[in-house]
Amino acid sequence: MALGSARAGCTRCLTMAAPSFVFTIARVATMLGEEENTIHEIALAMEPEDGCLTVLDIGDVSTVAFTESGVENLKQLLDDLKG
Repeated sequence: MALGSARAGCTRCLTMAAPSFVFTIARVATMLGEEENTIHEIALAMEPEDGCLTVLDIGDVSTVAFTESGVENLKQLLDDLKG
């Protein structure tokens, strides 16, 4: 993270790169060798700041997705759960 240039109403702002891709919950479950339901239960307690997002599709369909840092956070939560 770097301090960005001053913007209107913001004297010191953090500038972060936005993720360019995410992993769907099904893909993460496969990557980690876990049940999708287990991943979903853990994801309920995660926030966007933790790298957990909801992706909206047509027809009111949505899925949970994770950034790279979200996958790392999820791994830690799984380790804590199993430990």
